[in-house]
Amino acid sequence: MSAFHVMAGADHTFARPAIRKIGIADLVDALKKGLDDFSEKPSHYVFLCLMYPIAGIALTLWSSDADLLPLLFPLMSGFALLGPMAAIGLYEISRRREKGLDTSWRHAFDVRFSPALPSIIAVGLMLFALFIVWLVVAQNIYVAFFGDTVPITLSSFFSNVLTTSQGMAMMFWGNLVGFVFALVVLATTVVTFPLLLDRDVGAVAAVDASIRATLINPIPVAAWGLIVAALLVIGTIPIFAGLAVIMPILGHATWHLYRKLVVSAEVH
Repeated sequence: MSAFHVMAGADHTFARPAIRKIGIADLVDALKKGLDDFSEKPSHYVFLCLMYPIAGIALTLWSSDADLLPLLFPLMSGFALLGPMAAIGLYEISRRREKGLDTSWRHAFDVRFSPALPSIIAVGLMLFALFIVWLVVAQNIYVAFFGDTVPITLSSFFSNVLTTSQGMAMMFWGNLVGFVFALVVLATTVVTFPLLLDRDVGAVAAVDASIRATLINPIPVAAWGLIVAALLVIGTIPIFAGLAVIMPILGHATWHLYRKLVVSAEVH
């Protein structure tokens, strides 16, 4: 059973892995390596990631009820906030391939045997809390512009949002606040989950490393966030089906981005 050491690592010390400075070319290389990982057994990974389009469609159908229509976009966009945690099985596949181990899709679930599982769960709970806060904030933004009145139909909802001054203002503030939430998630998790899979340093040390990686590489990390956002949008266009391909590529690429950002333990 995994030892319960969330604040510090397995040796009960607060380790601070060294961070490299990277460039845009490293992002391109990480994407290429992610595509290479995906190309090894694409059918397996598509099967594994069908949960993403299925979850997206389920969220849409669930929120299509009139009372929940104001939360349609916050739910869909907020779902991406959980992406770093949802892709953790893909990081494990890339880690195994890097070591020359079997990369069958079943090993994506080997995360449950990781000694850092308590730390992984702790950071996952942090992301889920941010997701809930985002939904509450988004609901309050809607109420600030439209009051407690809920749209009767989906078409009336889109008409209110896209053709009225209140709707335009709501989208502006909603996107601005959503950007802040996305920035917080990006800065705190860009290397957190891959680092915990690779080294049991503890949740706090992993988040600290992620923040330091962001501060040392603000432009590359920001560019990575834009790349991820753009690809996720592209993946949602054909009724979320594209996410079954986009998500595994991004997941594998994130592992390779971690390798570029964080100096490996062997170097020390």
